[in-house]
Amino acid sequence: MTATRTLIFAGIAAAFLPGMSLAQNWMQDSKNQGYLVDSYGNSISTSSNTGLCWRSSDWTQARSVEPCDPVAKKAEAAAPRMVAVAPAPEKPAAARMAPQSFVFSADALFAFDKSVLKPEGKAALDDFARQLGGARYDVVFVTGHTDRFGSNEYNQKLSERRAQAVKDYLVSRDIAANRINVDGKGETQPVTQAGACSGAKSAKVIACLQPDRRVHAEVTGTRSQTSSR
Repeated sequence: MTATRTLIFAGIAAAFLPGMSLAQNWMQDSKNQGYLVDSYGNSISTSSNTGLCWRSSDWTQARSVEPCDPVAKKAEAAAPRMVAVAPAPEKPAAARMAPQSFVFSADALFAFDKSVLKPEGKAALDDFARQLGGARYDVVFVTGHTDRFGSNEYNQKLSERRAQAVKDYLVSRDIAANRINVDGKGETQPVTQAGACSGAKSAKVIACLQPDRRVHAEVTGTRSQTSSR
C-alpha cells in the first residue's frame, strides 16, 4: 500500500514537473527577456568560449540588459530652444522728397551775355552737387532764363547754352547725365514786374533786370533720413 502511494505521488510530481519548469522559465524570461537561462532559471546562460550571453529569438535592443549588452538609453529628444533673434535693423526710410527749387543768379554763374561758368559759379554748383549727394533723385530740371535785351532768338539760344553749361559741370561732379534735363526759356518768363525796369539799355537798367537773368534747378526724388549731406 505504501509503495503504491509512493508511485502515485511520483507520477503526479512527474506530471507537474514539466509545467513547473515552463512556469519557472516564463518567470525568468519575464525578468531576462531575450536571453537563454540555465535549467534552474537562476541566471542567464553564457558561452563557455566567449563568455557572452546567449540571446534568444525574442531578443531586441529594447530588451538589452547589462552586462550582456549595453542597455540602450533612449536619448531624450532635445526640445527645440527658442532663441531670441534680434530683429534686423531697419533700413533708413527713404522719404519722398517734395520738389525742391534752387535759383542761381546768372550773374553769379556767368559773365554778362556769356555762357562760360565763372570760378564763383563753379563753387556755387559744387555746393549744389553736395546737396544732391543725400538724395536719390528722379530728375533734375535745369532751365535757363535771360533778360529782355537782345532778340528773342538770341536770348533763347543763350538760355539754352547756359543750362547746358550747368548740366555739363554737374556731370563732372558725378551727377548722372541721364537724370538731368535742360531747357531754355529765353526772356519769356521774367520775374521783374512789367515797367519796373523801363528804359534803354544802361548799367542801371541792366542791374534792375538782374533777377530775370537766372538758372533755375528743380529736383524731384527721395532723400534718406540719415543723410547729413
